[in-house]
Amino acid sequence: MAACDADRTTDITEKLCETRDCNKPAKLQCPTCIKLGIKGSFFCSQECFKGSWKLHKTVHKKEEKKYNPWPHFQFTGILRPFPKTDTRTVPAHIGRPDYADTGIAIGEQLARRSASIKVLSSEEIKKMRLVCKLAREVLDEAAKVIKPGVTADEIDRVVHEASVERDCYPSPLNYYKFPKSCCVSVNEVICHGIPDTRPLENGDICNVDVTVYYGGHHGDLNETFFVGTVSESRKRLVQTAYECMMKGIEIVKPGVRYREIGQEIQRHAQQHGCSVVRTYCGHGIHELFHTAPNVPHYAKNKAIGVMKPGNTFTIEPMISEGSWKDVTWPDNWTAVTEDGKDSAQFEQTLLVTDTGYEILTLRPENNGKPHFMSQ
Repeated sequence: MAACDADRTTDITEKLCETRDCNKPAKLQCPTCIKLGIKGSFFCSQECFKGSWKLHKTVHKKEEKKYNPWPHFQFTGILRPFPKTDTRTVPAHIGRPDYADTGIAIGEQLARRSASIKVLSSEEIKKMRLVCKLAREVLDEAAKVIKPGVTADEIDRVVHEASVERDCYPSPLNYYKFPKSCCVSVNEVICHGIPDTRPLENGDICNVDVTVYYGGHHGDLNETFFVGTVSESRKRLVQTAYECMMKGIEIVKPGVRYREIGQEIQRHAQQHGCSVVRTYCGHGIHELFHTAPNVPHYAKNKAIGVMKPGNTFTIEPMISEGSWKDVTWPDNWTAVTEDGKDSAQFEQTLLVTDTGYEILTLRPENNGKPHFMSQ
């Protein structure tokens, strides 16, 4: 086994060889440690690496004995699952969607019999404005705690408590048995990351996806955040993902076909050397969490429908640094990039107006700009 060129895997500024009594500047890193996500493991040469192998490989055995619920699963990147805490509960007085107890969204299943896209009444639009305002407040609470050392589970706790404080039900909770109150997706996780006890690390990118249910309606949004000091490549990816979402939003108005959104998003992503995930798409939202229309974010899609005033839906492109293809972890939720490279996402809930659009989940501060722009 040869060591990897550390310049291609991590920042080795001022790193020294870990061979006993060597202390020369490091140029290489152990490939097994990279795969297992073990920090350090730097060497100055192949000779030092091979000479230290007998002692060094014990580090791998210790790591492999750690928590691993799927010992035979081939991970695509370095992120690994951590233990999860118990599912949180919602007070009985808070209104809840039809799946809250059973995990089955009956209303959504019935709605699939028709491809019609609902036009909301003025009263329903008022309810959507309110629930989306509350969803934004909850995400902004989560934003306050994102920093190195904080776990995804702690973010979930903040989201859960902020939702309950506003008499909202956190929509992801028990949606087809999803066990937590929000999605937290780090680095190569595209979407639907289940919050666990892994501490965020300096240099991570972290997406938090919040949906709340209030007054019989759902409001949905997400943002990708910087954790500490982030590499330039991750900064570019996050900026591109935000721009892609905005490119899609900017064409929203009555008469536009839903399929056209993907063309705008994919064009911008490709101009910046990125790809667009195809498995997951935006969706209609109102009394139902996910419903018509489907809103693909890639070009040449076959989405059905034309925008009309009173339609409410999300645009939420997932933009990847490498391949657009995804793999799902054995938890049946966590979607990761096929090649283990990073992915970033932004999402807003939109209302089609008579002349254009209204972003219902827009951040009230900083002229609506996302949090990463001021991190």
